[in-house]
Amino acid sequence: MKLVLLLVVFYSIVFGDKVIKIATYNVENLFDLQNKGYKYKEYEPNTKSNWNLKTYKKKLQNLSKVIKDVDADILALQEIHSLQALKDLRFTLKQKGLYYQYYKIADKKNTAIKVAFLSKYPFVYAKELQVTSTYKYRNILEAKFRIDSNDFYMFVNHWKAKSGPESMRVRSAKILRDRISDIGYDKNIILLGDFNSDYEEYIKFKHKRKHNDTNSKTGINHVLRTLKQTTKAKDVKYEKDNFYNLWYDADANKKYSYIYKGKKESLDNILISQSLLNKRGISYIYNSIANLDKKYLFKKNKIYRWQLSRGRIQKHKGKGYSDHLPVMAKFRISTN
Repeated sequence: MKLVLLLVVFYSIVFGDKVIKIATYNVENLFDLQNKGYKYKEYEPNTKSNWNLKTYKKKLQNLSKVIKDVDADILALQEIHSLQALKDLRFTLKQKGLYYQYYKIADKKNTAIKVAFLSKYPFVYAKELQVTSTYKYRNILEAKFRIDSNDFYMFVNHWKAKSGPESMRVRSAKILRDRISDIGYDKNIILLGDFNSDYEEYIKFKHKRKHNDTNSKTGINHVLRTLKQTTKAKDVKYEKDNFYNLWYDADANKKYSYIYKGKKESLDNILISQSLLNKRGISYIYNSIANLDKKYLFKKNKIYRWQLSRGRIQKHKGKGYSDHLPVMAKFRISTN
């Protein structure tokens, strides 16, 4: 891994190429302190739940520590309550020396939590994709970027949790696929976020009757077509209109972003179109996909999530980070 990174740096210096880091992070319920908008009961401000200015600032500080360690050029976020919460996070990051000039949140639908972008690069545009008009589905956030004459598209996702059947995640996947068809599968496209789906979901959910209401078809594997490319990126063969899930290129000990009942899972994914594998223009840097697994993000072999007390009224303790780990990957942009 160290040799690969050294070669990347050497290549960039000699040939003038640019390396950018892209990441995704589910921050676990970053709610603001405003008395408006739908909130979970334990996040109603200044109540017995202890969600107040002190615990809010602590949550912002803790998340900022994680995000600063990621140090992505473009960061996709999930579970942001509002534009105010996004701005407060951005301001806290700026105080720590990490400045994201550009930002966008998918806030056209009044869901409790939403997806967002923080970016060091300007948007060509950013807009929302509506999955359905109901609050059961969160909007997808689409953005186009242009760096050194190289265009690429990014889509931030937060699909239905496993409390719902696979048909709900398939619904989101189909909306995403239809939009990709409009843009063109030959374009540089990055799909990322919390898909609530494993990179091999079709294997893991097959015998779970609660989830399998789709005749064993999955959103992430079948609708987005990730079944044909399951080797390391350097060995992948071209497959028209397919997406490559970068988890297949990860080191074995890095292939997770979530831990459920002691089992490591990869609910957060980064998928790329075929053009990002061809080493022209903008391309994925082999072996660069990883989670952020700093020691402070774990406690007793569990991810050190934001802490709430148990009981009839859950109270914020002002400790912890998120129940997810950030996931990141690097891309090379040719200036030639």
